[in-house]
This record gives sequence, C-alpha cells and structure tokens, in this order.
Amino acid sequence: MTNPISFFEQVNINFDRAAALTEHPPGVLEKIKAINSVIHFTFPLKRDDGSIEVMHAWRAEHSHHMLPTNGGIRYAAMVDEDEIMALAALMTYKCAVVDVPFGGAKGGVKLSAHEYSERELERITRRFTFELFKKNFIGPGLDVQAPDFATGPREMAWIADTYATLAPHDINALGCVTAKPVQQGGIHGRTEANGRGVFYALREVCSLGRDMRPLDLTPGLEGKRVVVQGLGNVGYFAAKFLEEEGGAVIVGLTEYEGAIANPRGLHVEDVMAHRRATGSLLGFPGAENLEHRDAGLELNCDILVPAALEHAITMENAPRIKAKIVAEAANGPVSADASRYFHDHGVMVVPDVFISAGGVTVSYFEWLKNLQHVRFGRMEKRFEERAARQILNAIEHATGSSFSEDQINHFAHGADEVDLVTSGLEETMIKAYHQIREIKERHPGIDLRTASMISAIDKIAAVYRHRGIFP
Repeated sequence: MTNPISFFEQVNINFDRAAALTEHPPGVLEKIKAINSVIHFTFPLKRDDGSIEVMHAWRAEHSHHMLPTNGGIRYAAMVDEDEIMALAALMTYKCAVVDVPFGGAKGGVKLSAHEYSERELERITRRFTFELFKKNFIGPGLDVQAPDFATGPREMAWIADTYATLAPHDINALGCVTAKPVQQGGIHGRTEANGRGVFYALREVCSLGRDMRPLDLTPGLEGKRVVVQGLGNVGYFAAKFLEEEGGAVIVGLTEYEGAIANPRGLHVEDVMAHRRATGSLLGFPGAENLEHRDAGLELNCDILVPAALEHAITMENAPRIKAKIVAEAANGPVSADASRYFHDHGVMVVPDVFISAGGVTVSYFEWLKNLQHVRFGRMEKRFEERAARQILNAIEHATGSSFSEDQINHFAHGADEVDLVTSGLEETMIKAYHQIREIKERHPGIDLRTASMISAIDKIAAVYRHRGIFP
C-alpha cells in the first residue's frame, strides 16, 4: 500500500507543473519552493481545574523574498508540521498573485477550541505569542500574524496586547497582527474580506462570455446555482454576497452537522437565523436534509464553493461532482489529482491562491493603517464631499434645475474607510484575474491553477533577480 501524498507534497506538485513552463534557473525555482524556517515548540497550559497540559504549536515562514511574512494561526486537532508548511507556501503564492508585498507564513496550535474555556484559550494565545516573540517569529517588520480556523478578532487582540507588552519600544506594535477588532487597530471591512473577495473573483470570472461558453453557461452571476460548503467567516459572506449582490441562487449549504438543499433557493440570512436558533442547518423550512454532509458537494449546481478545510474533494468524490465551476474559497480543498481530473473533464477550478486572497489583501491594508497611524479616509473624506457639492451647485446654477437632498447626499458622499477598503479589494481581485488569464492564454491547455502559480513564480523570481542573493 502506497503512502498518501501529504498536503505539502500536493502544493509542490502544483508548483512543479507551473515551474516546468517557466525559464527560471533551477536553483531559483528550488529556492522559491523551499521552506525558509519552521519551528515546532511546546509549552505548558494550566487548565482551569489546576491540571497541566502540554500544548504543541508550529510556525512556518515559507519565503523571505518579501518581509514581513504574513499568515494565519489555526487552532485544530489535526494541525501538524506538514499542514503548516503547506499553508505557509500557499500564502507565499497567494500574496504574489495579488501583488501583496508579504512573504508567506502560517501557524497553528494542536487543539480543539471547543474543549477549552475562554480563559484557557487566552492563556494559550498569550503563551503562544510569547514563544513566537522569544524565537523572533513575530513583529510588524518580521512576521505578521492573522486569524485562521477557530481563531478570530478576539485572539488577534490578545496577540496584539501581548506583543505590545513585550515590545513597549515598538511604536508600530499593532502591526504585528491583523484582523484585530476595529477599536484595537483593526480595519473596517476585514471581517467580510475573504467572502467578498470570493464574490468579486467569481463575478469577474463569470463576466467573460468566452470563458463561460465552453462550460455551457451564460455570462454573469445572475441565476447561477451555487452550493457553499462551510458557513464560517469565508463561506457565510461568500454565500451572502453571491446571493444579495450577485443574484445567484444558493441551492445547497453544508456544515459539519449536515447539509440542506432546495433547488428553488435558500436565503442565507434566514438559514443562519435558523441555525442560531436551533444549533443546526437541518430542519430548515422548505429545505431537504441530505443523507450526509458530503452529499452537499455532489448537488447539481453551476458553482461549488468549498469554503471549509483542505482535501474536501479528492479522486474519491471528484467524479461525482456536478458543478461546472469549483471555487476554492478554502486553502487546498481540491487535491492535485482531483484538480487535474476536473481540468481533463472540462470543469473550471478557480484556485485558492487567487480566489481566497481577499483576507490577506485587506490584512495588508490593515498593516498599512497601523504603520501610518491614521484611519483611511480621515484626511480626505470631508474635502471630497465639499468638492462634490461645489460641482453639483455649479450644475444647478448652469441648468436651472436642482437636485434633491437625497441625490446630493448620494453623489457627494466622500469615501470612508470601508469604501476605500472595498474598492481596493475589488481592484485587486479584478486585476489579478486578468493577469492570470493573460498567462493562461499564452500557454494553451493549462488550467487557472497552473496559470496562477506561473504568475506567482514569475513575480517572486523577479524579486530575487533584482535583489540578488546575499552575500
């Protein structure tokens, strides 16, 4: 019996497929692919009952071609070194694809978060931060932390406070971590950034008729049947924006407790309200409870959005997937062989290194805000509003007509922080997709994943070419 291919090996298979189509020297390609640094450390946790438990944690910095590195911290029972290295590598390529000047990193603690109290989770998070600090694996110019599975703004605030306590001399201390609460140096729009990025990416992908025709789909998101797996931060907002702003029809939703379907459509907010009230998706009025949660992946739909964890789709279930577009909102949800299978069978896979980059894009904006020490929009919002009102007044004077107060307020609205963040995210996703498509057109027959990896490799190789290798 052969050993299964590890997650990091799967990432490297995709890298090698793309690297073979470039002309970069083998040594440069090997440097891009290799993990720069990885640490595994343990620390004690004093549980609420007084007992002592040894915690296992990791942090990997995949690439130092750009500093700081950036990547999330996940709390999961299945965390191991291979997973952390794979996710750090994906973050490097993701940042490069969307032109975010970070190297990739990832961290994790081996635990099931629901088995620990809030007080225990705080102690774990603060001790984890202390260990990173001792080992020089955290800092606004070194390695910027972020949330991932089972972590969020609460944990990021604990990290920021701990680092600031340990480094009182660092005026940019808040930049050591992103996705903090807004009141603690966070940025408006970060919570929904991953899901909104998925929406912007799919909207652009589906807008091009020449790409939709081979899939037997019409251009646009309107009316597209969508299934979303995972209703965490990414999946929930992706489903919400696809339905409310894109006009897509959510025909299936999947979570750990089960899956539901309705070919006429599910209203995401109603489903979430039901889940909050009952603790489960199951039993939602008008929806069918599926036999098992993985059956949700196999529903008849146009777009499947796996937004949970890696390896949701492998060669075991890939032949049963009916979607025409698979959008990897999670990291590594489609195995390398399943991705090749989809390409061979005319299914478009929109890869994670592109479509799931909304979070790191807005993390970059938050990091910039922390370094600048000023809220986006604070300097220009009122100036823009006054300038717009002057133009409207001039139009009224020249035409003899007048605008209503509602029209004036709408047209003269100055951009505040969330407007600028959203605009920047939209520009980033659209520009990145067209860069990827241009590469795909230069290499007939490749898929979007390979094109995305070529984009990342070319950009990272250019950094090494211009900077040289020290000494």
